Amino acid sequence: MTLHNDKARGFTLIELMIAVAIIAVLAAIAYPSYVNYVTNTRRAAAAACLTEMSQFMERYYTTNMSYVGSKAARQESSCEQELELFYDFDVVGDPTASAFSITATPKGIQEDRDTKCGTLGLNQIGAKTETGSGTPVDCW
Repeated sequence: MTLHNDKARGFTLIELMIAVAIIAVLAAIAYPSYVNYVTNTRRAAAAACLTEMSQFMERYYTTNMSYVGSKAARQESSCEQELELFYDFDVVGDPTASAFSITATPKGIQEDRDTKCGTLGLNQIGAKTETGSGTPVDCW
């Protein structure tokens, strides 16, 4: 009969705790960056959607020589449907013969996370606005 005096092989509790600590530190760094990236991506998509809405308004003006009636004629675009959980898109007031203003207002989790830019706006001359602490360059 042979006796083996080999030590058991495997991970010690300390090695396992070190691995868990390293993973926790990496997750603590990566998650906020991911959330910021998703927030910025949604904002960029909302800005693109406002541009698409503005192009519709310009096409309507070209056909009718007025923005009056464009609010009723406008149909919800696919980008608005994709972002409906995060933004409300609207034509502000009733467009006049020569002017319109459209907005993308964040809601839900997007509103909580995107305090820098807030509501994005665009008008008939292409002026871009935001209600947050950022600048149009930062937000658009």
